[in-house]
Amino acid sequence: METRPPVPPFTYGSATLKVRMAEDAWNSRDPETVSRVYAPDTVWRNRAEFVTGREAVVKFLQRKWQKELDYRLIKELWAVNENRIAVRFAYEWHDDSGNWFRSYGNENWEFNEQGLMVRRFACINDLPISHTERLFFWPLGRRPDNHPGLSECGC
Repeated sequence: METRPPVPPFTYGSATLKVRMAEDAWNSRDPETVSRVYAPDTVWRNRAEFVTGREAVVKFLQRKWQKELDYRLIKELWAVNENRIAVRFAYEWHDDSGNWFRSYGNENWEFNEQGLMVRRFACINDLPISHTERLFFWPLGRRPDNHPGLSECGC
């Protein structure tokens, strides 16, 4: 069976690393890369949509990133307990008409013994913003280590 370190039980440090690794995967905007973080039978609730299994995750993310263009995400550890991690996040994106948004949310994650996410529950709200209100300005892909995190950005 595949393993995705760090694995539970999580410490504050290993949970912080797990959150950054998830952020990096999502910022790749590659559905296949992102899907490998999840167990084959993963179960999600994302807003009002329910997703089960890696193949469904890939399809969900393909649809997501066809709509949410120039996506840039920052995640931050909120709490950790053994095999569960709570995260808050914000991401910026625009639609095909050039309208910008900052989406704020919280996620609850549960991991199996191999460090694969078996459950993900996400609540997300979209705030329309102007181009001048954007805060996330790095080249598409991984957020540079010297870019402010979520708290430092005031989000």
